Amino acid sequence: MANLHDSEYVDYLLDLMQVLGPVQSRRMFGGWGVFIEGLMFALVADNDLYFKVDEKTLKDYTDEGLQPFTYLRAGKRCSLNYYQPPETVCEDLQQMSNWGNKAVEVALRAAAAKRR
Repeated sequence: MANLHDSEYVDYLLDLMQVLGPVQSRRMFGGWGVFIEGLMFALVADNDLYFKVDEKTLKDYTDEGLQPFTYLRAGKRCSLNYYQPPETVCEDLQQMSNWGNKAVEVALRAAAAKRR
């Protein structure tokens, strides 16, 4: 899929993610934020998908040897709580459902924590 233009890849992912519910994307910081019910649960940067993680799901990603989203800030490498899912997620609806729903749950937990 990496040969698709950035916005075409996002459209492709959004089609796959409909298995999660009504998802939408927004341009953000040179990439795309992916939202469900106003909560950001994924991002796309340089044609790579990343799902939101927290302490309950991080091990699922690190056990698979998956990489975090990183960026340069003032010459220093920084990371966010978003990790690439396995490649099969972008090819299989069941995998998208499994991994995507975990990311949505992380976004819901983060939103609940902010409200407290």
